[in-house]
Amino acid sequence: MSAVPPRDLAALWPEAIAALVRATRAAGEAAGPEEALRALTAVCPALLGDRAAAQRPGALKEGERQFSVCGAFMLTPDGRSNLLVAEVGFPPEQHRLKIDAGLAHPGWVVAHRKPLILANTDLDRDFKQILKTSRMGSALYAPMLWRGEMLGQLVCASQARDTYYPADLDVLVAFAGAAAPLWIAHGGPAFMKTLT
Repeated sequence: MSAVPPRDLAALWPEAIAALVRATRAAGEAAGPEEALRALTAVCPALLGDRAAAQRPGALKEGERQFSVCGAFMLTPDGRSNLLVAEVGFPPEQHRLKIDAGLAHPGWVVAHRKPLILANTDLDRDFKQILKTSRMGSALYAPMLWRGEMLGQLVCASQARDTYYPADLDVLVAFAGAAAPLWIAHGGPAFMKTLT
């Protein structure tokens, strides 16, 4: 039995609503599409996930340390790749990381246009390490859709296993719902053409 207290999910919704209001206001004032998305992705690592997850036995393997990342994998104009933008917490060498649009779980989200939670990536034999520096233990994926078109997805991941709960995915889905029109309003599709 773990001495780590259970997470209080009742506090998540009021915090998430307040954070989403602040983030969308900041995104509305952003200078461009990537800055607009970063107003949202910058909030998620501190907002989402169980802060006590890393203290539980087995959550971290030997040599691992708890950290979280968030970013947007946006589909390239040709639909063949996911390109990382507005990333927070990723290693600098992964700026503009480009992966095949069908690769691993981000590819599953592209194909199915549905959100996905991997509470413990060790339990998913299809999980592929994308972060160059380490394998993440828990991950969330939320598609960004606009008028039926798949634009990309918000992705959050943490080193500790069982960091994320279904309620965290619900919040990320709300952030992705706000991200899509902000991306369009700030000229995201034209911006993507300059990057590819």
